[in-house]
Amino acid sequence: MSDVNLNPNLHLMKAFGDAVRRHSDRPAIVHNGESLSYADLDALVRAKTRDLGSDPGVVGVPATHAPDTVIGLLGVFAAGGAYMPIDPSFPAERVEAMYAAAQGQPVAGPAYVLFTSGSTGEPKPVLTPGEAFGVTAAALVELFALTPDDRVLQFASLNWDTCFEEILPTLTVGAALVFDDEAHTGSFRRFLRMVDERRISVLDLPTAFWHELVRHLAEDDASLPDCLRLVVIGGEAAAPARLADWHRLDTGAVRLLNTYGCTETTMITHAVELDAPMTERVPIGRALPHVRELIEDSGELLIGGPALASGYLGRPEATAERFIERADGRWFRTGDRVSRRPDGLLFHEGRIDHQVKIRGVRVDPGEVEAHLTRHPSVAAAAVTGVTLAGRTALVGYVAAPGPAPDQAPDPALEGGADLLGWLRQRVPAHLVPSRITFVPELVHTASGKVDRAGTHRRYAPKENPR
Repeated sequence: MSDVNLNPNLHLMKAFGDAVRRHSDRPAIVHNGESLSYADLDALVRAKTRDLGSDPGVVGVPATHAPDTVIGLLGVFAAGGAYMPIDPSFPAERVEAMYAAAQGQPVAGPAYVLFTSGSTGEPKPVLTPGEAFGVTAAALVELFALTPDDRVLQFASLNWDTCFEEILPTLTVGAALVFDDEAHTGSFRRFLRMVDERRISVLDLPTAFWHELVRHLAEDDASLPDCLRLVVIGGEAAAPARLADWHRLDTGAVRLLNTYGCTETTMITHAVELDAPMTERVPIGRALPHVRELIEDSGELLIGGPALASGYLGRPEATAERFIERADGRWFRTGDRVSRRPDGLLFHEGRIDHQVKIRGVRVDPGEVEAHLTRHPSVAAAAVTGVTLAGRTALVGYVAAPGPAPDQAPDPALEGGADLLGWLRQRVPAHLVPSRITFVPELVHTASGKVDRAGTHRRYAPKENPR
């Protein structure tokens, strides 16, 4: 990329340029079997960079499982802008809110902007600078032991930073990034056939997907393709029962890594190799070399080091609340409570706040409640995370004011389906509860606050797990 003015502090783009020079003829991206060489990818990125011009600010890029997304990502980085993925499936109202939250904000150099959940109901943009994701990408090359011979599947949603774990280390080491439609059909047989046919060597999977994959392997007496050498999991707690199943299978040649990280701390901060079954809980790992960690008396995990995000774009108060300055440096409050074993391994002990992981994405139930209460016929709402069919899901409880004597009941209140449909038009799928139940009133604590857990205990259908 010699003819593009690159930010000299963006080591990631320098590493990509080195990969281009060393591996120009090798495949950089494979999309449904069609290869794009490093030289061709470089040319497309340079063209995108020229189109963007200097100082493009925050740039929204359609996030699809295709090479154009990677070209846009690298082009924005090279131009010194901030990459913001836009999922084409998101409701228009949500996309407008994302642009409104990000546009007009000062962005100093290459970065990316992702959105996390907050109690206000408005998208909360996390700004991650080039230094943070450059340092982390280099660390993940070492953690994953990536080489130019690897072929890494791009599987994660392109709206969350897990996708950068797949994309950035791969394209800075000269390996091949593989996109394939067969990865997203929902069929494990087709998924495994695709892994074999595309000779995938590295998979980075949501833990919930890995749970189901292990179940499929065990129940169907199936096996992993021999090309696979590494499986990385993360996003939520790994089940000891599935780990036991994994080790009963013919998986000895495949390295299994459990990982932990927050959007605000840039991809992965902790990892552990799960090389044996565990009878109780599965640890989240040890800090990577570039990560500083601190456990407060409350048990909350704080993260420091060069991989911290800059903060929440245009939200100084929210930034000050979660990113704190101390005499020993700058730290991010993860909200996760942890404990440390004598050998240094950390175990997750729950949340300090009410946030839950849905499909590996951190969700504040308050955000969903804020959207629900914007419906004119909803007086109050309580949303909580529960286990349904082995996965964490959101369920909602809605209290509605009775109609005036001369008014008919609101049709939306005849059943949860109408309200769910209304919500789907406004928020992404991970913020839509699996079910909504209309109730006469919510349960409150002695201090008058809504008791989410108490509401669920009172009204949950008896046949559903609590």
